[in-house]
Amino acid sequence: MQMFFRIIWESLNQAVMSLYSNKLRTFLSLLGITIGIFCIIAVKSAVDSLQSNIVNGFNELGSDVIYLDKMPWNEDPGENYWKYAKRPDPSFEDYKAIKRKSKLAENAAYTVFTGGKTIKYYSNSVTNAFIMGATYEYASIQDLKLASGRYFTPNEYETGANKVILGFKVYNELFKSLDGIGKEVKLFGQDFQVIGYLESEGDNLFNFLNFDEVIWIGYNSVKRYVNVKDESNVGRMLNIKAKAGSDLKELKGESASIIRGVRRLRPAQSDNFSLNELSMLSQVLDAIFGVLNIAGGLIGGFALIVGMFSVANIMFVSVKERTGIIGIKKALGAKRYVILIEFLIESIILCIIGGILGLILVFITLKLISLAIPFQMSISLNNMAIGVLSSVIVGIIAGILPALKASGMDPVEAIRS
Repeated sequence: MQMFFRIIWESLNQAVMSLYSNKLRTFLSLLGITIGIFCIIAVKSAVDSLQSNIVNGFNELGSDVIYLDKMPWNEDPGENYWKYAKRPDPSFEDYKAIKRKSKLAENAAYTVFTGGKTIKYYSNSVTNAFIMGATYEYASIQDLKLASGRYFTPNEYETGANKVILGFKVYNELFKSLDGIGKEVKLFGQDFQVIGYLESEGDNLFNFLNFDEVIWIGYNSVKRYVNVKDESNVGRMLNIKAKAGSDLKELKGESASIIRGVRRLRPAQSDNFSLNELSMLSQVLDAIFGVLNIAGGLIGGFALIVGMFSVANIMFVSVKERTGIIGIKKALGAKRYVILIEFLIESIILCIIGGILGLILVFITLKLISLAIPFQMSISLNNMAIGVLSSVIVGIIAGILPALKASGMDPVEAIRS
């Protein structure tokens, strides 16, 4: 073991000496390694950061919830748009049937959305906020957190009372530094009492629903002011949450059977709806980001190949320059594997130096990009490990032939040369 550490130490010294003695040659040779690692890890880190932000945005949908919709989430909506556009929207009757008949659903919620509304508090107003009218169960499915105030009471929901919960941004634009809980605001030309407001969701560019800008009222309240059957101006969503331990596939099968009954579809007729879940979005994203990772890997791979040949060239030159020293070491009893390991480790160290420079460049680049876009990009420990491991592999491949040449020298011939 002591011998092994001594070999590593000597190889490290020789690698550093190569760097100092032939700075330009070494820099140009390691440039390929640096660019290769930069391309691979920069693309992978950018893709991972983008994917993480998108997935976090979709996580508000819930991994144990299925969504009744016109269109499947795992298809390009442009391909069969007219086929899906003719389908009926989720209806309140669908919701009532699921609530009444489903044995695998813990809960279900029906929600309608409409935009372009104005809410006022004296001289302060917010325009083009979106209205969300949801059934009472929505909060237990969506798991939205209140920053202050309370949720609707069952009686307020059932009677369609003029109570409203505001998104963080809407609340702050209306009330500025005031405490708005309990205050009356104007919506649909009527007085609504603010009973709470939601915690901020932050600046996630990929939020599926931006609840910072929501005006949330009960379904029984919204249908008094909005024509909820107007398909041109009102969006609809039916969320079905699975019971703990229930299989989503079984819940989808049961839900499909219930919805087909409500819509009176004959056995030979195809479904005129889609039941979607978060994993469908993840599969689409995995395919897209997989292609991007492959593209980055190919570009970086070519750069690494160039760098590998450059490092191999350095190592052959190093072997030639130290031929006499190799002969003396072998004459004094150095084993062949010692010489082999010595040059192999030197090659690996040179490549790791190039890889570390590439990772530093990735870190700086991602930090600069993060300043210009509305979400954070970062390099993970996993990607750093991939960068270092790639450098080691390239170092082994680049150094193996020069190391074999050095270890196979005849000591007498080596000393004479």
